[in-house]
Amino acid sequence: MAEYKLAEIEKRFAEIIWKNEPLSSGELVKLCGKELNWKKSTTYTILRRLCDRGLFLNESGRVTSLVSKEEFFARQSEKFVQDTFQGSLPQFLLAFVRRKKLSEKEVQELIQIINEGRAEE
Repeated sequence: MAEYKLAEIEKRFAEIIWKNEPLSSGELVKLCGKELNWKKSTTYTILRRLCDRGLFLNESGRVTSLVSKEEFFARQSEKFVQDTFQGSLPQFLLAFVRRKKLSEKEVQELIQIINEGRAEE
């Protein structure tokens, strides 16, 4: 099971992979050198760490994700709601709207999302 928490620099690294996958490990080294100013050894160290955590796969020099960007952030959001609001989505939304009023468009979008996600009874 992948660990759904990344340090900021790990997120930047993961974004490079998600944006460019599949890619060779050599291409990843070049991109990280350009975008993060990393050396080859740093790139491989972080890649190995995130592979060990179940997020990416480096097989025969080809790097791919085991967890999509969307899945990663969805799981991270679920964990936040679970840890902070005892899993209560209504309590999370209540905390959110107390600080930021929703536009009519946002309300309609949320109603649509709720209706699409409604459990069958």
